[in-house]
Amino acid sequence: MPLQEKGTTVGPLRNVARLTSGRVESLKARDHRYEINDPACAGLQLRVSDTGAKSWHWRFYWHGKRARLVLGVWPKTSLAAAHEKAEAARALLRRGIDPRRAGLTVAPRVKPDKPIEGGPPGHSVEHLAHEFMARHVQRQRRRPEYVQRILDANVLPRWGSRDARTIKPHEVIELLDEIADRAPVMANRVAGILSQMFRFGIHRSIVETTPVQLLYRPGGKEKPRARVFSEAELKAFVTNLDDACRFQRLPHVLRVLLLTLQRRSELALAEWREFDFTGKTWTIPDEHAKAGKGHVLPLSDWAIAELQKLKVMAGGSRYVLPSADKSGPADPKYITRSVARCLKRFKTHGVGAFTPHDLRRTGRTGLAKLGVKVDVAERVLNHARERIEATYDVHEYLDEKRDALERWEKYLTQLRDTALSPKEQSGVS
Repeated sequence: MPLQEKGTTVGPLRNVARLTSGRVESLKARDHRYEINDPACAGLQLRVSDTGAKSWHWRFYWHGKRARLVLGVWPKTSLAAAHEKAEAARALLRRGIDPRRAGLTVAPRVKPDKPIEGGPPGHSVEHLAHEFMARHVQRQRRRPEYVQRILDANVLPRWGSRDARTIKPHEVIELLDEIADRAPVMANRVAGILSQMFRFGIHRSIVETTPVQLLYRPGGKEKPRARVFSEAELKAFVTNLDDACRFQRLPHVLRVLLLTLQRRSELALAEWREFDFTGKTWTIPDEHAKAGKGHVLPLSDWAIAELQKLKVMAGGSRYVLPSADKSGPADPKYITRSVARCLKRFKTHGVGAFTPHDLRRTGRTGLAKLGVKVDVAERVLNHARERIEATYDVHEYLDEKRDALERWEKYLTQLRDTALSPKEQSGVS
């Protein structure tokens, strides 16, 4: 039975001859299409059409369903290049990203030589969006799929076949007003992406000017969240977490987030190989970190105890929080959605509405109250540093971060224990 990550690759096959460039070249057309699997790269397949055309495909599973990604056409895409593209797709898959939505396909969604109704080839909004994704977003953003989702949901259904040179400023305003009426923050995101896309179009000579001429944000000024738990709420939180949560592993997830102060995505995408329980550390890789720069985080004894419980619940999965079908990591949004479904329960215990990220902000505020130095606290949260400082100060501050997190654990333990009866305290590990 094929392997399944969260997507996972279909693979690897046994007793199949290894593909070489010479063998690929020698394959001839038959009276029907056929496929050749490459045992050296799980999921990689060469498809030979009945005309003799050869194309590379990468097969994987996405949420339990078979999927296929076109990597290129032979000989323009060599065997080595196909391997590289397959590995790049696999890396996205391990981060919980669907490679098909990340712009890895070689063939453009609209063929350059096929005229599009309403606009000449090479100047449609869909063509502009494709070039923008492939030549700019993929190279500059860590989450290109986010931009693709916004374009697919808000821009392409309306203007996909339009000649991008005919889009007028008033049409941009009308589109953004409609979005702002239902989702002000999304209107700001769409405005920013449209502005970048049309400026990219000027650079690539797809358009001559940009219709995005805004004086202010269409969704208005966004207020940063400032939710921080009061001491009474924090005491209620650590004391009643098990009763407030409807889902078995959620209390342990939230305790780990509170004790480590890391981002939900870093925990949701984590693999057990990142943890050293003997050395009491968690090595967060670059690909999981928000700024693309991972770090080594010390773990307190309480955090390790919670992680060990999660490991039992993972049932042998290599992921800390495996998806429902065990094929890959959980979607980070799963944590937020689970919390949202438990807010009424938390309210009965005196904890107001919150999001998982509010735990991180609460912890950062708590470190300041405990007298932890700003630079150490910022390193615990792995916040991006000034460029010059990051270049010249490469000390990991492991001892300082461990001291900070142990002080934070001690504070939380005291809150929990003072709220419990002597009998309850004796039953707490």
